[in-house]
Amino acid sequence: MSGGRRPPSRESSIHRVTTETTKTEVGNYFIANYPPFSQWTAEGLADVRAALGSPPKDVPLGLYLHIPFCRKRCKFCYFRVYTDKNAQDVETYLAALSREIELVSRLPVMGGRPFRFVYFGGGTPSFLSAKQLTSLVDRLRRNIRWDKAEEVTFECEPGTLSEPKIKTLKELGVTRLSLGVENFSDAVLEENGRAHLSGEVYKSWEWIVAAGFPNVNIDLIAGMVGETWDNWKDCVRRTIDLSPESVTIYQMELPFNTVYSHDILGHKLETPVADWPTKRAWVSYAFDELQAAGYAVSSAYTVVKHENQVSFSYRDNLWRGSDLLATGVASFGHASGVHYQNEPEWAGYTEPLSRGELPLHRGLRLTPRQRLIREMILQLKTGRIDAGYFRRKFQTEILDDWPEVWGEYRDEGYVEIDGDEVRVTREGLLRVDSLLPAFFEPQFQNVRYT
Repeated sequence: MSGGRRPPSRESSIHRVTTETTKTEVGNYFIANYPPFSQWTAEGLADVRAALGSPPKDVPLGLYLHIPFCRKRCKFCYFRVYTDKNAQDVETYLAALSREIELVSRLPVMGGRPFRFVYFGGGTPSFLSAKQLTSLVDRLRRNIRWDKAEEVTFECEPGTLSEPKIKTLKELGVTRLSLGVENFSDAVLEENGRAHLSGEVYKSWEWIVAAGFPNVNIDLIAGMVGETWDNWKDCVRRTIDLSPESVTIYQMELPFNTVYSHDILGHKLETPVADWPTKRAWVSYAFDELQAAGYAVSSAYTVVKHENQVSFSYRDNLWRGSDLLATGVASFGHASGVHYQNEPEWAGYTEPLSRGELPLHRGLRLTPRQRLIREMILQLKTGRIDAGYFRRKFQTEILDDWPEVWGEYRDEGYVEIDGDEVRVTREGLLRVDSLLPAFFEPQFQNVRYT
């Protein structure tokens, strides 16, 4: 770190080295945004409405659509999902979602911008039938289009797929499928409450390959309850055999509102999830095997088969400050420097829309400092950041702002610093989410994340 930059800010002086626990305890680990979600409030809604009602800034625009239905609730799931809704309930929700899209399409923040990326998330978007999907997209296209989007992602659960449904997704303009395999062991899948079994993975894979999607991602989770070294190696081998364009590997965590977490806290049980050193060893093994098979590490969680052909528009644009218009129950968005979340309950979401009102729940306007920190910690997950980018965009020298943190992480072998380039090492990537809170502002250092 060269001299001649402005003095370190207060953050560097309050950082302390902490002893990391090895056991997977109840609480959030994965860092998805900043400031922490727990700090977003109903008082911030005035800022949300002002942002949505103002002309847009010159940044890319994305759209997120939340489809909250699942066949079963996984025991590790913490998302807003419903497993008890009938066909009429589904239609009620899709009508509300279509109405929300109609209202969103009229917002000044749209500003005539085309969507750079679109993401159907869940829940399980593939829970919808081909007929329901076509009906939904027909209604959405009365108000929006994604013809110019460089990426349209659709999350799938293998057991909900059929050959006609996959063909429908291709016809509707989906360019990237994300298949939630998680594990190839039926015993592990059943123990963790997954709705599908391994046979359904292989059946759906034949249809996906035949349909010719340009980008297919397989999700795995390291450390599911019942996981062993032998089984994990088998999962990695089977993934390589399928040869998807990308593979995403998450390390199992225990957020507060999961079935496993309730059992642990309510019955004082020992955590059934593998410890962090074991999970990191499993991810490192997977990275090694996938790299030997021709993949390249793209982030702390992702490898890609062809670096020049496979991109992640949703991730890369969002982590560089793009706007994201969020639709659906409990969904999270960002517009003109303001975070916001929709109402998290069914009635709270559907009833305002029946009155022609957006179902906004809470929000937070970011300071310039918070925007910088948000982009920096998210981009660190890719394994490489450029101090010059932040100098140009925020007029800030990030290496001088947190000298103790950078120094500690360099000494521990988690990062390497060469001029403006900060590279996160393999050891750093394997634990990157645990490294990020050190960059938080003091008031957010010890608050609950969600």
